[in-house]
Amino acid sequence: MNVTGLTLSVSTLLLAALPLSAQAHEVAGGEHGPSVVSLDWGAADTLDELGLAEHLVGVPHQSAPAYVSHLIKDRADVGGLKEPDVEAIAGLEPDLILVTGRQSGSLEALKAVAETRDVTLEEGNYFEAFSDKVLSLASPYHAEEKAHDHLAALESAIDTAREGLVNDLRVLVVTHNDGRYALRNEPVVTELLQIEQPALPDSVEPVSRGARTFYPLTPANIAEMAPNALYVVDRSAAIGQTPMDADALEAALADAGGADIGVTVLSPGLWYLSGNGLQSVRAQMNEVLEGL
Repeated sequence: MNVTGLTLSVSTLLLAALPLSAQAHEVAGGEHGPSVVSLDWGAADTLDELGLAEHLVGVPHQSAPAYVSHLIKDRADVGGLKEPDVEAIAGLEPDLILVTGRQSGSLEALKAVAETRDVTLEEGNYFEAFSDKVLSLASPYHAEEKAHDHLAALESAIDTAREGLVNDLRVLVVTHNDGRYALRNEPVVTELLQIEQPALPDSVEPVSRGARTFYPLTPANIAEMAPNALYVVDRSAAIGQTPMDADALEAALADAGGADIGVTVLSPGLWYLSGNGLQSVRAQMNEVLEGL
């Protein structure tokens, strides 16, 4: 079993003694960029990577993955990812609030506080959608050139990683939730690294919940799919519930004929609570490569 716990070395910006909500947010040309509350860790890590973290005035402390823990310091706590503290956010008087679908239940209340932008990636080509998100975050600060540079560097790293992969590699990513497993479509694996996902057995039946469709998998199903590597995103661990028993999973795979399947437990916060950011995408890619 390979349990990955990647810690990134990222620069932390030192803030002035004034409260963040009172600081000036100067950008190129002497203009002032918007002060931001980010309820999306991918957006927050992108601003940090672009040297724009000084504009972040509030983030959800309780859901912070390890790789962005430095962004909590000297910034207001704005509640949880699914239940943001609207009153605390209003008290910060931000110019902009960044959200995803996780905050749908609070969307109208947030819109009443400040301009609210959904930074969920558009469907379609992943890297194109990701690039659009990064550039849209850079735009208010006239940092598009820097954003293009970071995107080019990431694309180069992706190309290098692809070249180093062995042929005929097949990888499966699943989500663990309270002892159950389900197929997880991860574009970092299938689109960026272009690693093949093994076909689902005919016995696997989809389950629909609202507009979402899930494909539950048992260890026997996974053994039948025979991936070279199995990656697990542990939702239970990410939300503070009982983590998966990795030893029990490996034993169940062995009993079903999958003893040779390598199991990697990915960093729960990075994969379940974050993603789609300049730092998080690179970190996720590195975790995948380390597990092979």
